[in-house]
Order: sequence, then C-alpha cells, then structure tokens
Amino acid sequence: MNKIGIIGGSGLDNPDILDKPVDRAVDTAWGPPSAALKCGQINGVDVVLLARHGREHTLAPSRVNYRANIQALKDAGCTHILATTAVGSLREEIKRGDLVIVDQFIDFTKQRAMSFHESFAPHQPVHTPMAEPFDAALRAILIETCMKHSFAFHRSGTVVTIEGPRFSTRAESKMFRAWGADIINMSIATEATLANEAGIPYAAVAMSTDYDCWKTDEEPVTWEAILAVFNENAKKVTTLLTDAIPHVARLAA
Repeated sequence: MNKIGIIGGSGLDNPDILDKPVDRAVDTAWGPPSAALKCGQINGVDVVLLARHGREHTLAPSRVNYRANIQALKDAGCTHILATTAVGSLREEIKRGDLVIVDQFIDFTKQRAMSFHESFAPHQPVHTPMAEPFDAALRAILIETCMKHSFAFHRSGTVVTIEGPRFSTRAESKMFRAWGADIINMSIATEATLANEAGIPYAAVAMSTDYDCWKTDEEPVTWEAILAVFNENAKKVTTLLTDAIPHVARLAA
C-alpha cells in the first residue's frame, strides 16, 4: 500500500498527529536517518513521519543525514513527501505566523552531501532537472487547504537555504533579499534536491517565525523567539497536514 511521508521540522519534530503510531528503527545505504520512523495513519491513510533534526532536535542542520532521510522514506514505500519548516521572513508582507507554500529555492549551502550520484556509470551521467523543484500537484493541495481554513498564507515563495546553525549577518540578509529570496531556512533546498533525484514528489509548507535580521526596527532573530511563534501557530500546520493527506493519497492511488 502507498504511504505518504512527512518530514517534521523545528517545532514539529514529534507531533502527536498519527493514529496507531509505531516506531520503526531503520538503516539505509547512506547510514541511519535522523530518527526512527513513526508509522501510523492520518484519516485512514498510511503515513510515515520522520523528525528532521531527531526527536529531541539534537542534530544541527548541516549534520542531518538528508540522503538517509529521503532514502528511508523511499524504502518505506512513501510515494510523496510533505515537509514542514520554520523560516525567517525576508519580506515585510510575510508576517510572523504566515504560511508559505514554497515554489523555488536558492541553495547557499557549502558543505553538504547534495546528491545520491557520487559517481556515474560509463558514459551515463545523471543530471536531475530542477527548474520546478516543488511538486505542482502537492502545492495545489496545500494551497487549497490553506484557503479552506482561511489561513494567512502565501501561495508561492523562494527560500534561500543556508548552512546554519548560526543565523545570517545583516549584510547576508540584505544580500538574500536583493537576490529575490522571500524566506530563509537551513534545510529545504537539500531535501528538495534529493527528493527530486529519488523521483519522489516533494512539497514544503514554511511558517514564518521572524524577520531574520534585515529589518532594523525589529530585534534580530533568536531561537527562543522562533519557538515561541511556532508553538503559538503549530496547530495551523498540523491541521493543514491532516486535511491535505487524504487528497495526497488520491494522487498516489
């Protein structure tokens, strides 16, 4: 039976949204994933939940084994992946608590394993197209669900992914704005790239928690402030996921 994968980010590392949850420790050709897979159901649909940073958020962004995470979900039979993430806003109109259905990324990471293809068969190079890195059908479901619940959301947005765990300097934050980025985080470009390489449709819902540090009339971002906003608004993300999952399952049928 087809399954839907969910990758939970900051604030949603271990949400209690599954019926009949069972933990399943797994390994992959790339090593173990960030945590045991939590397998269960949402609205009668088989779902596999994976905490990106570990159940206790112990893994720094650039130490997450993204290849193992995507491989583990693929090996578990996941046909589609939905991801959640906390992000900083680089635009005045993207306010704290707003959701963004991401459609593009800029990869500003420098030290990660970004591909499953470490070598090629003779005369058979593999170069994955990435013009549209987030699946249009999944994005449409997330957008329709946001509209149904009248959530404050943005139907598109470009995320710039940085290494972390440090936050940006003000000069970097201003540069990312000049590049056309709308939000900033430390994970999504890596996941989207690998999901595309693995042939798994992938989409991400981002929650804006802060204004990074470009906005001089605001306090620069802190981890405590991020968690406070995410905790206040986490129910929006879990509602979005639980409502969207049956529609995603119909895509997989």
